[in-house]
Amino acid sequence: MTALIRLLASFIALMMAMGIGRFALTPQLPHLISEGQVDLTAAGLIAAANYLGYFIGALEAMLVRSPLQVRRRLLGGLWLCVLLTLASFWARGFWPHLLLRFGTGVASAWVLVMITALSLPLAQAAGRPRLGALVFAGPGLGILLTGLLALGSNLLGRGSADLWLLYAVVALLMLLVILPILPQAATGAHGASQERPVRAPGVGRLGLVYGLYGAGYIIPATFLSQMASTQFHGHWQADLFWPAFGLAAALGVLLVSLRRHAPDSTRHWLIATLWLQAAGVFACLLGSGWGLLLGVLLCGTPFLACMQLVMQRSRELAPHAIQRNAGLLTACFAAGQLSGPLLAALSSHFSGSLQLALGVAGSGLLLGGGLLLSRQRLEPSCAALS
Repeated sequence: MTALIRLLASFIALMMAMGIGRFALTPQLPHLISEGQVDLTAAGLIAAANYLGYFIGALEAMLVRSPLQVRRRLLGGLWLCVLLTLASFWARGFWPHLLLRFGTGVASAWVLVMITALSLPLAQAAGRPRLGALVFAGPGLGILLTGLLALGSNLLGRGSADLWLLYAVVALLMLLVILPILPQAATGAHGASQERPVRAPGVGRLGLVYGLYGAGYIIPATFLSQMASTQFHGHWQADLFWPAFGLAAALGVLLVSLRRHAPDSTRHWLIATLWLQAAGVFACLLGSGWGLLLGVLLCGTPFLACMQLVMQRSRELAPHAIQRNAGLLTACFAAGQLSGPLLAALSSHFSGSLQLALGVAGSGLLLGGGLLLSRQRLEPSCAALS
């Protein structure tokens, strides 16, 4: 029972750190743009700062070894998500938001890497590996929560500052609930402190694929609310797309966790999730409400399932280096994410739309799935981080 409670705490930690600390910017973008604080190009740069922080946080998390350091990064990341979201209440303009999103990027990466390293062995030791997989549904329900809070705030006519404050209060309440029951760094036979520097064939290629995934999904994930607001001219229906994305993502994790564990099934499911997301990104190019709905379903459903499958594939390749490879893969993922908003900013600056960026993103997802079709070993540049 103790293991189940700690896995629930891990679920809520990801729900808060990712859904609020990390992805709260997406439903806020229409506000920030309509309030004149930023334009679409500046919004892309703010998102890029968030993913740069995520990249740096993931790299730093790879170096953590002792249980005390793991605990400090986990708690520090959770508290920073709360405090930086609260500080956003007073932020006005480009630079304050850029610096705060950079900080939440670092914090959310710490939480994701540490929770991954602690929860997967905990679930395995308790004989409940499916529950370890379901922890990754947390960010999806976090996105659903932020989306519903944004919908309610918008219906009441509130602005971005009030919504930041609401997010911070909710995040604080969630953190106070889970603080006594968070997983400990010493749990599991292969805890973070016992990891050895193991080089496993295929982890480098997985890093490249994860980077392409980060670049591919991040444009619709970042700008979905803004695209819907433009399509529906700011009406309340636009606010339904982001919570629907989160709900679809959580259901996708549940679906994948119920699959049969046949030999090499993780790789096959991973290919399917990448190509489904590619179809969703291309659907957003249709420029209609139906295209955005298809984008929500085809991008949202495999979104967190793909993350879960990558981490599970990493565990299969190197079961004694969970935290180290989680950090490596998260860094590759963040590098891909960083390129997405920069591409969106360039696309917006030169063409006035996100069409070019969406086309490149979808193509990257197709390429990522193609790289997994062959079992031939490939050593990409991300492997140099190892």
